[in-house]
Amino acid sequence: MKYLAIALAILATPTLAQPIQFDTSWEDLTFRGINATEYWYNGNTLIIQADNSSSVTYKALPSSAFGATRASWNWAVSQSVPVTDLTRKGGDDRNVTIYFMFLDRKSADKLDAGDDLSKMLRNRKVRMLLYIWGGEGDGIALPSPYFKGRGFYTILRGAGTGEARENIDLVADYTRIFGEAPEALVGIAISSDSDDTDSSVRAEISEMVLE
Repeated sequence: MKYLAIALAILATPTLAQPIQFDTSWEDLTFRGINATEYWYNGNTLIIQADNSSSVTYKALPSSAFGATRASWNWAVSQSVPVTDLTRKGGDDRNVTIYFMFLDRKSADKLDAGDDLSKMLRNRKVRMLLYIWGGEGDGIALPSPYFKGRGFYTILRGAGTGEARENIDLVADYTRIFGEAPEALVGIAISSDSDDTDSSVRAEISEMVLE
C-alpha cells in the first residue's frame, strides 16, 4: 500500500514540461588513462564525438524536476560501435547511454548543489535507469556490471545507425525494475563509450523534455 500511495501521489502531482538545455550547466567526468569523448552543447542539441574514448557529461536537476514521471528525446547515430556484451566490464562499448538518477525525497532535499557526478555515482541511495543505443536486442533490461544492483540498462536501440524519437514512462520502468515507485529524479547523465573496440561514434541528442 505504501508504494501504491507514493505512485498515486506522484501521478497526481501536476508537472509542466521542462525542456532540458545543453549548456554550460553540464559537467564532464573523465577517466584516467582513457581518451575523453567530446561533447558540444548547442542549446537544445548535444553533439557527441567518440574516438577510442569514454567519458560522461552530467546535469544536476532543480527541485522543480524531482517529480518528473516521463522523459522524451530525439537521438541519431551516424557512426556506430559494433555489437558488444553490455554485461561485461571492459568490453561493453555503446553509442549512447542516458542515465536518469533517482533518490528518495528526503535525501534529494538535502543534496548539496556542489555534488558532482562521481559523488552521485558512489551514493548507495542513488538508483539509475540507463537507456542505451548499443548492444543487441531492443527492449531488453540488464543489470549494469558497474553499480551492484543500483543501475539497470534498457536497450532501446541495438548497435547501428539511424534516428528515433523516444517517449519513456520513468515511473513504470522504475517500478518494474526496482519494485517500488521513484520519489525524486535528481540528475541526468549521458555517455558514449568506444575505447574497448577502438571505434568511433557520431551521434546527437536533441529536444529532451521532462514531464
